[in-house]
Amino acid sequence: MTDSLTNAIPPIADAGPRCSDATRLGEDVVDLRRVKCDPDYWYPVAWSHELKKGKTIATRFAGQPIVLVRPQEGSVFALEDRCAHRQVPLSKGRVEGEAVQCCYHGWAYGRSGRCIDVPYLGKGKLPNGVRTYPCREVEGLIFVFPGDPAKAETTPFPKLGSVADPAYKTRRFGEHVNCHYSFMHENLMDMNHQFMHSKQMGKMKPRYLGGENEPRMVEARYSFARVGGKQPWGETLIFGERRDASAKYAHRDVMTIRTEYPYQTLRIRTGDEPPVMDLWIVYVPQDKDHLSCRVFGLLSIRRPKLKGALELAWPLLVGFTNRIFAEDREIVELEQQAWRDLGGDRNQEVFPVINALRDLLRRAGIQPDAEAPEASPETQAAE
Repeated sequence: MTDSLTNAIPPIADAGPRCSDATRLGEDVVDLRRVKCDPDYWYPVAWSHELKKGKTIATRFAGQPIVLVRPQEGSVFALEDRCAHRQVPLSKGRVEGEAVQCCYHGWAYGRSGRCIDVPYLGKGKLPNGVRTYPCREVEGLIFVFPGDPAKAETTPFPKLGSVADPAYKTRRFGEHVNCHYSFMHENLMDMNHQFMHSKQMGKMKPRYLGGENEPRMVEARYSFARVGGKQPWGETLIFGERRDASAKYAHRDVMTIRTEYPYQTLRIRTGDEPPVMDLWIVYVPQDKDHLSCRVFGLLSIRRPKLKGALELAWPLLVGFTNRIFAEDREIVELEQQAWRDLGGDRNQEVFPVINALRDLLRRAGIQPDAEAPEASPETQAAE
């Protein structure tokens, strides 16, 4: 986080000419696809259901191997997924009480990261431990704080949409996607790509209604009109009614999309009514270059007045959203491959919203010449 974030941010309409970043910002501008996620935020790394009692699971953030441990009693904790002895993954070990024991020589580590037992050494000769990560389990997600642990308590925890509201039913979804996280942000923010989804959605004409541009947030608002094709049943479930292509339904609803770094949200509402759909989503980098990510999404749909109707039709909604996500996944992976083939970012962006978003991701992320050295296990393990 830099002092430049406090400077005035231009309105979206003034987010520069419609051209490449190099032309818009100068030849020395950093390629956005080389900018890494700021680790000083809370990121989910696993779903709660993936980690059973008395078990471990291997996860990852930006090339950092992390083991999650769920004791039979007590909360989940997170450690560096390497034994200090021979660097064997602790996730291959076993849970003993509130500790994880390496599968190789039996070295054991508590939730503080300290080595608490080596079977063939006395208690006074125990070696250094491993890094520990601040960890929280909320609404079916297991979060870690992969950055500076001293900042964990003061860094706001993300608001997870409407997942805790009983008026909504929530789908938890996500897969691994082989692309830089910025492609995912751009894909969701730019509703002009509905052209690609015409097979699933019918022909939809988006109208950009305006937006906001702040130091760590970009917002875009849209309305839509159907100009061809039929309403898919998945969309019928979201709005709770069948809609045709008549003017009666054109531009009736407002979709608001935000990147509130590093998270994204999408809400659809009609007038002053509560949102009919509320999406919270984040793209967690997996490799050290941040060129692959794991998606964690919470898609909440407002329950209709007819009890049980949403549950009965839920499989239709799951199928619909799966097809949309599959199309998005294919296209962003093609974008990533083009970046590799061309040796860098050659995009000619014409939509000011996306230029504003790209600027946000660049200024809020970690640029190649500003990467902080990793803390050693000795400094991370609790005394």
